[in-house]
Amino acid sequence: MFFKSKKTSMEKEIFEQAEILLHLFETYVTEEGEIEINVPKGIEHVIFVASGSSYNSARYAADLFGDIAGIEARAIYSSEFLLKSAVPHSKTTLYVFITQSGETSDTNKALNRAKEFGVTTFCITNKKDSTIWNASDFKMDCHAGEENSIAATKSLTAQMFCLTLLVLKYAKINNIDISYYLEQLKNLHFCIEKCYEKQSDIKKLAKQISKYKNVVITADGIAYALAREACLKIKETSYLSVTSSILGEFMHGHVAILNNKSFLIYITNSELTYTAIKNLNKIKSDYNPPICILGSPNSKVKSSYNLNIDCESSISKSFCLIVLSQILALEIAKCLHRNVDKPHGLNKVVL
Repeated sequence: MFFKSKKTSMEKEIFEQAEILLHLFETYVTEEGEIEINVPKGIEHVIFVASGSSYNSARYAADLFGDIAGIEARAIYSSEFLLKSAVPHSKTTLYVFITQSGETSDTNKALNRAKEFGVTTFCITNKKDSTIWNASDFKMDCHAGEENSIAATKSLTAQMFCLTLLVLKYAKINNIDISYYLEQLKNLHFCIEKCYEKQSDIKKLAKQISKYKNVVITADGIAYALAREACLKIKETSYLSVTSSILGEFMHGHVAILNNKSFLIYITNSELTYTAIKNLNKIKSDYNPPICILGSPNSKVKSSYNLNIDCESSISKSFCLIVLSQILALEIAKCLHRNVDKPHGLNKVVL
């Protein structure tokens, strides 16, 4: 009901996400709490290979694997994987390839190279019977439906949801109680719907950000993957100079960019740490940029703006922050009169 009057494909697809995530839960999780995904057993290491927004979802899932399932995982760009002279491979290593279309050229080439070493492959894609689907040993359908806008929105959150289920599947195999996480995912669509109600507030924030040519998006820990995605969304729809950085690393030299007129966003899916508070206040004191906290506010930080959705878990909060950043990117682009569905020079499928 939220997207009937939306004018662009990007906006329409952003507002489809609550329904899609509920459908994914009902598709893959039984009433008894079983996750119906076919996966290989005996996995001790996971390597994600992807590009663009899919890489950001992989980066998020890599941290989640360690936090919840106790399995070592890492993410690598498809193009970088193709340049590696050595490919880690063993019977206990699972390679997960992520592509919205299933036809992303460098991701498919990476899968073919990995298979030369006899590794087990798993794909997450929004396109059944695509090249990646047919080439993978194990596979999972995102069920996001056709995505017409160049910017990945609903396909991205669908990927994140599938990856979260994959993490929980392996956590359960390792005898970890996942009932709490499943309960959060079951009710996630309610949290996403709260994000839609923030659109008018986001429009006001977008109007301010659109006045700046330099935008810096920072985060810590697992939220850095969310910052990378927010950066990509604003960059590809608005053509602004946007950079993303881990906040602690940003303080080592990168912070000098704030000598130029800049807007700073800090994304967090948990309460702000003492170190984050100290760093943000030092930035404010030294450079005085407008600061927006995208996540839980903190009275100890001298921020100018705050955008937040209250959630019971950091996983639910992560999805909400992605949706809020999508709407923010959309509204910034609208302020600058960009064509959000067809950004100049970009194509949906990498050939």
